[in-house]
Amino acid sequence: MQRYAATLVLLLCLLSSGLQGREPLQADSTVVVLLGTGMPRPNPEASGPATAVVVGKRVFLFDAGPGAERQLSAAHLPINGVTALFITHLHSDHTLGYPDLIFTSWVMGRKGPLQAYGPPGLGKMTDHLLAAYSEDIAVRIEGLEHQTPDGYKVHVHEIHSGVVYDSLGVKVTAFPVPHGNWDVSLAYRVDAEDKSVVLSGDTRYNEDLVRFAAGVDILVHEVYSGARLKPEPRPGGEDWPKYMHEFHTSDTELGALAAKINPKVLVLTHIIRMGASDDELLAGVRKGGFNGRIVVGRDLDRIR
Repeated sequence: MQRYAATLVLLLCLLSSGLQGREPLQADSTVVVLLGTGMPRPNPEASGPATAVVVGKRVFLFDAGPGAERQLSAAHLPINGVTALFITHLHSDHTLGYPDLIFTSWVMGRKGPLQAYGPPGLGKMTDHLLAAYSEDIAVRIEGLEHQTPDGYKVHVHEIHSGVVYDSLGVKVTAFPVPHGNWDVSLAYRVDAEDKSVVLSGDTRYNEDLVRFAAGVDILVHEVYSGARLKPEPRPGGEDWPKYMHEFHTSDTELGALAAKINPKVLVLTHIIRMGASDDELLAGVRKGGFNGRIVVGRDLDRIR
């Protein structure tokens, strides 16, 4: 008995020493995972816009740009379906990964409908995608793959603003933002028990975000290099500066906005560099007035 007690004490001591310096696992901790930080120009180092907010084992995906499903795999997140998908707007660079997410997650084992939230038009887009892949669906269900008959389906929630998801300690609120001549483009705020996250979507400078993002821990915001902006030598390129001012937010503008919001960390994504370096982008944000922590987003970065 004494030998057993001594052995037990030794094992407890070894276990205790082995845990020293390690962060304890938190089942419901919130992590932002940048799956895609790019924009329409194909870039092997920056996939299409997609950001995961992971709360414990639940994955909330915001936008589904090209490569979203493969980036979920690269980030060691579920490839058989996310908890819910939230689309900011229907620009192609934010939705080209949507059919991949629908069908690949089904092939990888999703059993029930994908829950997809987004602006008006998302339902029509979804219907067309399911029609386009109708033969694929039939072969996978009726052939030797024996796929789950309802697994490819999508439950679309077309939204404008307000609380759009609220379950088990996670609340997602949508908020309209100005993005050129889109009728509806959305930002989202995620409030979990330990952390809050705001994702701007695509938007020009918008002070309404100050109220929407009050007290937020992590602000994930799109950005372009103001210093590099100029007309481009291509058809229609003379309107490039006008387009950027109407559709997007410069680094200096973002610095001014973030100074008013004062998040614990500002994450730059959907980065339109036009040749700008990280240092140039950071200098632009600092010039705008934000002096807090900034992360220039890279694919697969994890921010806590």
